[in-house]
Amino acid sequence: MPTPPPETSPTSRFQEKQDAVLAAAARHFNAQGVKGATLGGIAASVGLVTTSVTYYYRKKEDLATACFLRAIAAHEALARQAAGAGTVAERLSAFVQGLAGMVAGIETGARPTLILFNDLRALPQPQEAEVFGAYTDMFRRVRALFMGPETAAWSRADLNARTHLLVSTAHWMRAWLPRFEPERAPVGATRVTELLLRGLGGAARAWQDPPAGDQAALLGSGDATEEAFLRAATELVNEQGYRGASVDRISARLNLTKGWFYHHNHNKCDVIAACFERSFSVVRRALAEAEAAGGSGWQRAARAAAAVLCFQLSGQGPLLRGSATSALPDPAQRERVSLDTQRLTERLASLLVDGMVDGSVRPLDPGMAAQLLLAQLNAASELRRWVPSARAENVVGLYLRPALCGLLCEA
Repeated sequence: MPTPPPETSPTSRFQEKQDAVLAAAARHFNAQGVKGATLGGIAASVGLVTTSVTYYYRKKEDLATACFLRAIAAHEALARQAAGAGTVAERLSAFVQGLAGMVAGIETGARPTLILFNDLRALPQPQEAEVFGAYTDMFRRVRALFMGPETAAWSRADLNARTHLLVSTAHWMRAWLPRFEPERAPVGATRVTELLLRGLGGAARAWQDPPAGDQAALLGSGDATEEAFLRAATELVNEQGYRGASVDRISARLNLTKGWFYHHNHNKCDVIAACFERSFSVVRRALAEAEAAGGSGWQRAARAAAAVLCFQLSGQGPLLRGSATSALPDPAQRERVSLDTQRLTERLASLLVDGMVDGSVRPLDPGMAAQLLLAQLNAASELRRWVPSARAENVVGLYLRPALCGLLCEA
């Protein structure tokens, strides 16, 4: 927790310096991860010495906690403001537009940088409990935006699943919206809102659960021990970030020795590259099987999405979080991962284009829709935190249907 200044109330000079430290720390944590950032590096980025930072925050974990709480408070404020709108749809639209304004303000320097939520699980106790408590309160505040006559019959699982879709979209927008010119951010927000509320299907689209296929087959053939190792490494990176997933922790999770690790792997960087390739291969096979199955563009896109989603919640899951890319130390590896991500996004977008041609998908921005859908599928690795009953057997109707048909479609 922050060390109080000698005065009983902070002076404006103290507050300005503390704000500068928080903004610099957010930038540093976003680039290096919570485990990789140092107080010295954060101090140097704003022309300070380390003791100048420890005057405000004694430990790095306290500084990271303050950054997370600040970002959570900013998102909660957007939800509070959006709650004043009339209908559920208007509230959701107001939330997304408010988020776009916040991101644009950060890009232009009108607002301080906020930490991304990528490494929230990398905090130790008791800081993790404090931050997760605040994050849960924010989640509930966003969930309240869905409350209305049109949603009165929804179950708690439906409400939480759709809130997770909205919150995950907000996290994706933080990374994606800066591609727009800041003054064009409201345009991007409007398109995202349409995708969220209207979904992807044509006006006469009747929902049928797409077949999810065999999740185990998406892994292909390979050594069972190596697959278990990559799955454990994926889980740890998702929980602790790239730098938090140490060789010791990965090996200990499977009761393997470090010697086994280095006999099969040159270094941790190669393991994470293999985890990314494992995740990309699953998505690639799901797309290939959907393409080969035929049908309309809508049916093929839905089939691929269902296969990826069910894999996430199966015994073979999860997939590696896309946010793990930011902390990779090797620029060449980051570039390869980004290229693979782009190629898979384009492949999914091509199915949506086919759907627009055959009329099964409504006119929309296929690139944006594909990115959003993949981000929502990637976020499903965290779904059980909010919907403990979510399983591969029910997640298509619970999570994929509102993703494809709109957040306010019938539950």
